[in-house]
Amino acid sequence: MLISMPHVGTHLPPALAARMSDTAQGVPDTDWHVDRLYDFAASLGAHRLIATHSRYVVDLNRPPDGKQLYPGASNTELCPTTTFDEQPIYETGSGPAEAEIAERIERYWRPYHAKLGEALAAIRAQHGFALLFDAHSIRSEVPRFFPGRLPDINLGTADGASAPPALAARLIEAAGEAEHYSSVLNGRFKGGYITRAYGKPAAGIHAVQLELSQITYMEEAPPFGFREDRAAGIRPELRRILEAMLDWAKTGATRMARA
Repeated sequence: MLISMPHVGTHLPPALAARMSDTAQGVPDTDWHVDRLYDFAASLGAHRLIATHSRYVVDLNRPPDGKQLYPGASNTELCPTTTFDEQPIYETGSGPAEAEIAERIERYWRPYHAKLGEALAAIRAQHGFALLFDAHSIRSEVPRFFPGRLPDINLGTADGASAPPALAARLIEAAGEAEHYSSVLNGRFKGGYITRAYGKPAAGIHAVQLELSQITYMEEAPPFGFREDRAAGIRPELRRILEAMLDWAKTGATRMARA
């Protein structure tokens, strides 16, 4: 299993940060502390790929051609120009032009995806298949993207294209066992570019995205502090979901790989 964390990074190159608003320099739309939340991954034998740079530099979970993931809904760009609260990221006239976007793709986007592809290929070569878990988090209320409060656990398989139905059923069942947390499969968040591009069940790569409501483990207002008391509740449920994915692999993925 590979756990990808493309939005946990907070670094802004100084020259780029100097062009940004004070709000944007605080990188509020980060998937805060996701690496800390999944600190148990190694005990499951899972590998982790953790981004270092902020999504404001380039969004690793967007296609390099800039195509919208959710047509008809509000989307943020490959190189975002507004925050989730629709505030400008850049000072007037300081946003990235096409040449700069292309440079960011080459410098930051492609290396992450090269590592991701290499890791999945190595796992599949060793086991005959690979599991990809794309780990995200977001504020529980973001009117730009969804009305009201988001469910706590939002699993996505690109409407069944990135993972077999049997695996999705196993995972949403595991999520449903979390007594104090709500869950949904392929709701508002069905999986971003990483899930859609790399999830190829017929080729032995099974990808799932989890968009976790941040209220389950942290303070959602600045300075975005980690709450160990809250994390203590959700972390075992996350482990249960990953264990369910690995358990399915012992039978379902192995059988598909041999077919």
